[in-house]
This record gives sequence, structure tokens and C-alpha cells, in this order.
Amino acid sequence: MVTYENKGFRFLPRGLIVFTLKIFDRMSLFFVQLKINPNHLSLAGLIAGLLVGLFYALGYPAWALIFLLISGMMDILDGKVATNGNRKTRFGAVFDSSLDRYSEFAMYLGLGFYFRHHWILWVLALAFLGSTMVSYTKARAEGLGLQCQLGIMQRAERLVLLILGTLIGLIIQRFDQAMIITIIILALASNITAIQRIIFVYQQERQEGNKI
Repeated sequence: MVTYENKGFRFLPRGLIVFTLKIFDRMSLFFVQLKINPNHLSLAGLIAGLLVGLFYALGYPAWALIFLLISGMMDILDGKVATNGNRKTRFGAVFDSSLDRYSEFAMYLGLGFYFRHHWILWVLALAFLGSTMVSYTKARAEGLGLQCQLGIMQRAERLVLLILGTLIGLIIQRFDQAMIITIIILALASNITAIQRIIFVYQQERQEGNKI
């Protein structure tokens, strides 16, 4: 599920995030009227993510792009449908987050297979580590009672970056070069985001200590 939290600098402009979420908020009402279970949308997002990985691995970036867009749409809609349909549950939240991790792993795995003989494979491993750490630091902080949704490369940015990298690669007919640049940005920015969140928790603890 993609959400918006106005804390610090993000790669995506604030106005674009808010505008996009408003559109999907309205779209979600259609699914609410159809009584669609938001968990089914999360599952659809996972299937789309698996197909993204498959088409990356097979060397069909155009198809990967199509299912990237579908995965991104499902990633937003499941949360909106759960909220607007008054169907938010703790299980749904865990289910959605868990499927997001599997979906993202499938995408990186597909790229890894495609670049299996290239040095960028090692950078891709760092990119996946960074994306995992972004999610882990958020979950760990929230388990300690802290809202931690800041950072330059969150889930939405990672999806958009993959979409842009794939699209630009197709347009200029230099898919490999475009994705190599994309993977490098993902690796750097994702790990920076994880570090940002660790520092945020440290600062919050210091502030609470000073208030005692």
C-alpha cells in the first residue's frame, strides 16, 4: 500500500503524490460499491509483481512495464478500498505489506536473472537490501511506537523509478543502460533512506530523553 506522509524531502513532488492519491481515492469508490475485498487487490498486485519479474527475466521489458503499472495501481487501490470501504484490519495491513515484499523481491529477482552475467548484479543485491531495510526500519520503529515514514526513496519512489527506467530504456532503445543507471540510483537512495530512518529514531529518543 502506498501512503503519503509529509516528512522531509522525497524524490516525488508533494503535489504529484497528493494529486495521484486523490485520483485513486475516487477510483476506489467504484471498487467499494462492487464490494471488492481489498485483500484481493493486494493479491492481484502480487501476481502483477511476479509477472514483472518474469518478463524482466525473459527480456520483455515492454510487458514488464505494463505489469509494473498494474502493480503500482493495486498498491495504491488496496489501501484506499480498505479505508473507504471501512474494511481496514490488522491482518489486511500485514497481508498487504508482506505481499509487497514478495512482489518487490520478484521484480529484483527478474532483473537479477536478466543481468546475471553483468557486474550490476552486485549493485542490484545492494538495491534489494536497501529496499528491505527501508521497510524493516519502518516496521521496527512503529513496533516501538514511532511513526517512521520519512525518506527519499520509499515504496512509491522505487516503483516509479523502475517504471521510468523501463520506459526510458524502451523509448531510447537502450534498456540495459537505462536500467543500470536505475539500479544504481535505487541502491544508493534506498540505503540512504534506511539510514535516514535509523537517525530519525535516534533523534526522537534523544528528544524524549531531554523532556524527562
